[in-house]
Amino acid sequence: MKLNSNPFDKIKSGKKTIEIRLYDEKRKDIKLGDIIEFQKLPDLDESIQVKVRGLLRYESFRDLVDDFSMSYFGYPEDYDKVSFADSMHNIYPAEKENKYGVLGIRVKLMKT
Repeated sequence: MKLNSNPFDKIKSGKKTIEIRLYDEKRKDIKLGDIIEFQKLPDLDESIQVKVRGLLRYESFRDLVDDFSMSYFGYPEDYDKVSFADSMHNIYPAEKENKYGVLGIRVKLMKT
């Protein structure tokens, strides 16, 4: 999977432990214990591997974000949850969120 540099760096540093995606056809195949390789955009010249520790199915980005501290997403506790959840529409249109629902992937960075 590809990741923008900010979330990539947060996972790499251990600060981010939940990655958010649509629950589309590709993500329906993810299972507990799977190893995912993230490649850093834009050049895809850096990658990390994580182990899937949990799968969190939700109807919306807001519902998912509401259930967790912002620290799971690599942000300070007082970071605005609504703004963060709504910012996911910059990547995934609301129509797709409504069609597929969302998936929080709890990850643990693999040692390199």
